[in-house]
Amino acid sequence: MTLRLACQEQLLPGADLREKFDLATGLGFDAIELRGRGDLAFRDRLPELRRAAADGVPMPTVCVDMDHFIGDFDPGRSGDAVRNMRSQLSVMAEIGGVGALTPASWGMFSRRLPPFEPPRSAADDRQVLLDTLGELARHAEAEGVRIFLEPLNRYEDHMVNRLDEAAELCTAVGLPSLGVVADTYHMNIEEDDPVAALAAVTPYLGHVQASDSNRYQPGAGHLDWPALLGVLDRTGYQGYVALECRLRGEPTAALRQAASTLRAAWADRTTQ
Repeated sequence: MTLRLACQEQLLPGADLREKFDLATGLGFDAIELRGRGDLAFRDRLPELRRAAADGVPMPTVCVDMDHFIGDFDPGRSGDAVRNMRSQLSVMAEIGGVGALTPASWGMFSRRLPPFEPPRSAADDRQVLLDTLGELARHAEAEGVRIFLEPLNRYEDHMVNRLDEAAELCTAVGLPSLGVVADTYHMNIEEDDPVAALAAVTPYLGHVQASDSNRYQPGAGHLDWPALLGVLDRTGYQGYVALECRLRGEPTAALRQAASTLRAAWADRTTQ
């Protein structure tokens, strides 16, 4: 495995994606992870994204950035999220990307906050996710890209919190165009053993997002980066590790710290 680092676009100063990428490479990154807003705004960026791709900017993934998602309780909002994700997958295919990321939901319901019981049963939650992920996986397969499901912590979503839960949905859908996103911040909250959890979902792991235990940049918290990167190396992970975090300190210095921390951890990665 070669460590390939991406940085989400909104973290980088710059007038356009080419300028952002030039800065990113100087700080130690290899690519830019895009953000995909709703109302088909990502599709409307296609001319800009085509120019960036022609300029040699690697843009492997897009992380959805909406206020409703595929697992929404409201069928209309769920359907709109699917429509936007289908569009984002098609755009990524056109610019030579790998795929698009989505959680089941975000900020819609938590069993840790009143009223504690969601308005939809666990069986119905699962069916909604199977239906929407199945549709997106079939569309991704037709486009030659992938859709990745991201587990979120228990305070942000009630449906998919751990990597094994996401992997089980992948198994049920049964298409290789559906994979799992591992976000180290959410794993720090939800996984008993993050290293073992990563190893267990090796067949489905398609993308990794990096932030430290406190949601700031790697190096600002207490995560064991040599161990986390070591298991990716041992299991033959081929994707990117994309920075998705808040920045503590001056932004450029914080980004440099993040890349430096991850590359130093890679050099010192745990081999057993």
